[in-house]
Amino acid sequence: MRNFQGKVAVVTGAASGIGFGLAQRAAAEGMRVVLADIERTALAAAESELRQGGADVLAVATDVANAASVQALHDRALAHFGKVHLLCNNAGVGLGGPTWELTLDDWNWILGVNLWGVIHGVRTFVPGMLAHGEEAHVVNTASMAGLLAGPYMSAYTATKHAVVGLSESLHHELGLVGGRVGVSVLCPGWVNTRIADADRNRPADLSRTVDHSTRPERAAMEAMGRAALASGMAPTAVADIVFAAIRERRFWIFTDHDMCAVAKVRFDGALGGQNPVFNAPV
Repeated sequence: MRNFQGKVAVVTGAASGIGFGLAQRAAAEGMRVVLADIERTALAAAESELRQGGADVLAVATDVANAASVQALHDRALAHFGKVHLLCNNAGVGLGGPTWELTLDDWNWILGVNLWGVIHGVRTFVPGMLAHGEEAHVVNTASMAGLLAGPYMSAYTATKHAVVGLSESLHHELGLVGGRVGVSVLCPGWVNTRIADADRNRPADLSRTVDHSTRPERAAMEAMGRAALASGMAPTAVADIVFAAIRERRFWIFTDHDMCAVAKVRFDGALGGQNPVFNAPV
């Protein structure tokens, strides 16, 4: 997909972080943009900022973990703009803790957003993207946690590994049917976002019942992660990399070569039959 002018982009998790960076870049490319997010106040602020910049924007409050909500997003987008050319399944949350202490509510929340959000997006939007026959593209946001694994991040890591696998299968499938829909999987390293504060949008019926941050080693890991996020890449810089990859129909999108080197060590070790060794990717 090389020509973005006048085309339609749908971005989930668009009110902040990488999602807003993608929406900003889409608007700068002359795209009409559908912003989807569960955080209504931030969504309204994002919509206002893009409109002030001259973008043609539609904001739709969306819970990506809910199939009916994603269907409503799809229907609003088509009713307003007619068709969709770029789908960014970007909404994501994070949580940490010892695997054996994670509650069912922890798992249901993170699986619902990080994995089911991508599943709902693909199932809902891709059929129409194939049907209209124009060049189109899907970007699924995973993480370097889709290629690496560390302590206290099993739930997040599980969802991101799943998004990588789903995306690669989707890439093969779309190639076999001969459609004009490309696929990329975004595996960023540290990015300056508020994902460490994702609890602000956690549903009341899946509220946290166990504080996993009380262990000293867990608290140290969280502090390290917050510091790495604060010094991470700007979301707008990530968006630049993503749009270059879309133009080139590149599947893999990486932002951190040092983390890629750590991933290579992991895979080489696995193929050599070595037990995993944790190397903090900072």
